[in-house]
Amino acid sequence: MVDLLGPRPDAVDELVCSSRGCRAEATWGLLWNNPALHTPDRRKVWLACDEHRQHLETFLGTRSFLRATVPVTDLETRPGTAEPSA
Repeated sequence: MVDLLGPRPDAVDELVCSSRGCRAEATWGLLWNNPALHTPDRRKVWLACDEHRQHLETFLGTRSFLRATVPVTDLETRPGTAEPSA
């Protein structure tokens, strides 16, 4: 569980990369928020496979939305959904 980053990120349903058209297993969680829409303590989550991590970090970072990148095993999943693999 991520607790060194402050607010708890949104729980995730599936551990699949968020990059358009990619169905690879996610290995990274990109924690972000849009200050125009979210309170400062809110953390949204995009998931990334190793191949798309840098692209998604660049996309969010360019907009100053990226707050942290953590291993997917540090993320919480919603009850009854896929568990992060160790």
